[in-house]
Amino acid sequence: MAATTTLSKPFSSSSSSSSYQPSDDYRYDVFLSFRGEDTSMSFTDHLYYALTKAGFRTFIDNFRRTEDYSSEIFPIIQEFRIFLIVLSKNYASSTGCLEELVEILQCCRRSNQMVVPIFYHVSSSDVRNQFEEEYPSGGELSLKLLIFPG
Repeated sequence: MAATTTLSKPFSSSSSSSSYQPSDDYRYDVFLSFRGEDTSMSFTDHLYYALTKAGFRTFIDNFRRTEDYSSEIFPIIQEFRIFLIVLSKNYASSTGCLEELVEILQCCRRSNQMVVPIFYHVSSSDVRNQFEEEYPSGGELSLKLLIFPG
């Protein structure tokens, strides 16, 4: 089961004007996409807790990658405003991460959702090179690399 934080009243009237105010347009504010073995017990967990503490309705994927993963996750991807993609050393070597990324990017192409890449102990050129190694013929995924400047 996925861990989520949904706050019915995330801010009191005394909250500072710089605090995040969630919108009702989406079920969640932030979807964290990451390679668990690289970041789940460190950076991603800290990011999740910081976001929820700030009032963001945040989804962190605690599903085990099974055959049913895509059927459980893909239908809810449209319910998010922002996708934080934590690109790490082994992100592009995971078929599940790549399938999730393609689904996110396809969904964002149809709506006003936002994708924000976070480079965790890798550079944008490292990630681009890894994607190009995984997909040497280019194809549709190479067009999506435009979100990863480098």
